[in-house]
Amino acid sequence: MSRLPSPRRLLRRLRRPSLLLRYGGIVLSAIILLPLLLMLVGVVTMTSLGWLWPRDEPSIYSDTTKLRLAWEAEAAAMGGESPAEAAARMAAWKERYPRTYIFRVDAEGRLRDVMPARKDLPSVWSAAYTVEYMKDAVSGDRFTVVSFVGSSRTEGFIAMEVPRYLTLPYSQRMDRVSGGVYAGGVLLMLGLFLLVSMLFFLRIRRRLVRLQAAMERPSAGGLPEPVELSGADEIGRLEGSFNGMVRQLEDARRRERQEEELRRDLIARLSHDLRTPLTVLRAHAHTLAKEPLGPSGRESLALMTGKLDYLSEMMENLFSYNLLSAGKYPYRPERLDAARLVRTQLAAWYPAFEQAGLELESDLPEEPLWWTADPRWLERVLDNLLLNVLRHAAAGGWCAVRLSPEAGGTLRVEDRGPGMDAPSAAKGSGLGLAIAELMLREQGLSRTVRSSKEGTVVEIRPAERAGADSAAGGSADRGADQP
Repeated sequence: MSRLPSPRRLLRRLRRPSLLLRYGGIVLSAIILLPLLLMLVGVVTMTSLGWLWPRDEPSIYSDTTKLRLAWEAEAAAMGGESPAEAAARMAAWKERYPRTYIFRVDAEGRLRDVMPARKDLPSVWSAAYTVEYMKDAVSGDRFTVVSFVGSSRTEGFIAMEVPRYLTLPYSQRMDRVSGGVYAGGVLLMLGLFLLVSMLFFLRIRRRLVRLQAAMERPSAGGLPEPVELSGADEIGRLEGSFNGMVRQLEDARRRERQEEELRRDLIARLSHDLRTPLTVLRAHAHTLAKEPLGPSGRESLALMTGKLDYLSEMMENLFSYNLLSAGKYPYRPERLDAARLVRTQLAAWYPAFEQAGLELESDLPEEPLWWTADPRWLERVLDNLLLNVLRHAAAGGWCAVRLSPEAGGTLRVEDRGPGMDAPSAAKGSGLGLAIAELMLREQGLSRTVRSSKEGTVVEIRPAERAGADSAAGGSADRGADQP
């Protein structure tokens, strides 16, 4: 069951800058300030409306009956007047009632004396348009009065329009206007709140994107660069944790380099220090071989000499691996004839295979097969392959080395031994495998191994070809020098 934080710890958390507290402050400010701002908007609105529209101004429009009778009287008095007199009468009405829209249509249906000018009225009125205009005037947003000029109804008509809100009593009119202003104020406050919230989250997003970019942009050493702290809130603490992680990774990388240098130095010193006693032991073994010994003594001497050879070879592999992993092993690639190099190596190994009772079969092309590789490195890899056959697959009695020129060339070494999973008396540390892998990778070559109880097939080919065939076989180490 979780325990509640102590009051001191809770107070410490509240004092610490927090994104949640900041956004809570924004919401709380909106809740508190919104009513106050609405009251301020209301006061300003009422004051402004009272100044713009004095209380006595709406009285000339609010009495619609009086306004209609006055307009009808103007229409009756206009009967028989000339166009100029009618225009003067219309202008006088506009002076008395400046908030009205008026126009006249003469007996021929032509539009006259439009005050103020309007573009929504046709210059010539038809009977159909006149009826449509009258229908729209009934439910429109303007109070409309249409009266025939004179008493004969043959001199046209005049029309007067007044916005309907001007015909309302002053209190209703102010309520409608202030209601709209209040609604606008509410929308303005909400818009302001949304704007502040958006700016708040945009700043958070910008800081997170900046941190993400720092994580995805490694430096020359392969590790991200520390970022500058942008605050003391949750994101700032996350940036601090990120910087701490970067420092820990840098310390671990530095310790790893120091340990690697120490290991390489130790291996180099060990390889050098062991060579002297091995040389002395080999010299004494050579001296003992000249002395008269019995069968048991010569068997022991042969076993001791074999172990000395194995130990010397292991120390040489250890030293070579140390140089390869440090990038200090001399590598001199050149364009060479792989067929010729393999043919030369097989000739050197043929006596050893014949002595071990192994049939060595070769299938090499007559034409040159050009590879770009270091000949010494490639010779060492091939020697490692053939030595493994002698050590671990001699029971099969057969070995084949083939070099096919298709698709850049493939070197294949086959045997009929018990396979990699079979136990071997010569099983060792696996340095030969590691050295061969490093050498092949550096030369742009790749190795594929297929092994079973019927034998093992090792293929070496350019790396661009190996990708398509890598699923065909796996690799495993069955001995100290197995590639």
